[in-house]
Amino acid sequence: GEPTSLVPITAHKSITMQRITVTGKSGHSSNPELGYSALEVMHELIGELLAYRKTLQSTHTNPLFAINTATMNLGCIHGGDSANRICGKCSLDIDLRLLPNMSNQRVLKDIQQLMQKVQARHDVSITIEALFKGVDPFDQARDSEFVQTVEKLCGNTPDTVAFATEAPYFQQLGFDTIVIGPGSIDQAHQPNEFLPLDSIKPTQRLVLDLIARYCY
Repeated sequence: GEPTSLVPITAHKSITMQRITVTGKSGHSSNPELGYSALEVMHELIGELLAYRKTLQSTHTNPLFAINTATMNLGCIHGGDSANRICGKCSLDIDLRLLPNMSNQRVLKDIQQLMQKVQARHDVSITIEALFKGVDPFDQARDSEFVQTVEKLCGNTPDTVAFATEAPYFQQLGFDTIVIGPGSIDQAHQPNEFLPLDSIKPTQRLVLDLIARYCY
């Protein structure tokens, strides 16, 4: 159950959020030899990440998605404490959303290799930690009897979304799985989040129809 405007969702992207930290050595800016700038090394690493993102997007596409490539968002950066001090530590928070048939673990391993390559060129340490361990991509065959049944009952054609859900966990238990529910994702996580009253009865009807078909 998610706000999909009663459109059956048969695939979504993965999600994981990671924090990359570069630790150098702080010192007075009047003498660069007194320290080693973590911020400047992070700048170099960001260049490697953006190049890797371009490679991911050129080698993995899926026309079923409105945004048909994997995404990597560089969402938040913190580093240093003063203009006249060499930056001793810099952290970058990233968000990854991968297509079905891609692996969070594989991409994170690639990113760790990029980090090691940059670290080898500098007198710093670079680490990565999970802010949110993540959810794998989800992909349910559209020719499944269950998907076709729901499509007929709700009158909406299956679609995909870029946000992640618990669907992969149900699928791992061996269930045919879809994501569907009343309301729109456009109102989710917003002030005054709401559910339109006219979406409740169609949802009740869908649930009752499914119970009548599969539970008796």
